[in-house]
Amino acid sequence: MKTGKYKKEIGKKAEDIAVKYLEQKGFKILERNYRKRFGEIDIICEKEGGIIFVEVRSLKSDFLRNPAESINFKKCEKIKKLAEEYIFSRNLNPEFVRFDVIAIFYPEKIYHYEDAFR
Repeated sequence: MKTGKYKKEIGKKAEDIAVKYLEQKGFKILERNYRKRFGEIDIICEKEGGIIFVEVRSLKSDFLRNPAESINFKKCEKIKKLAEEYIFSRNLNPEFVRFDVIAIFYPEKIYHYEDAFR
């Protein structure tokens, strides 16, 4: 069985890969691991006047399932609440807000699902 420390290391590696990918695509990273008592957003970035909140998921193989499928309604609602708090607390007025999912399959196969919560 995998320990919490191992899972945390895998998660950080996946987030590092996602950040590098996003930066290469022209996204400006604003924050990583934005935490409040009721949850966390992996990556917050900006592009073309919009704020994009990114959830990163990972698996060692894409044979079993898509990691993006593990994001349930409750998790979506938490991320939306965190996003609202983030925008309000920084007095932002973005042109648009979007929720993306980046699925990482090791070794480094990346799928970017834009506007994934719609």
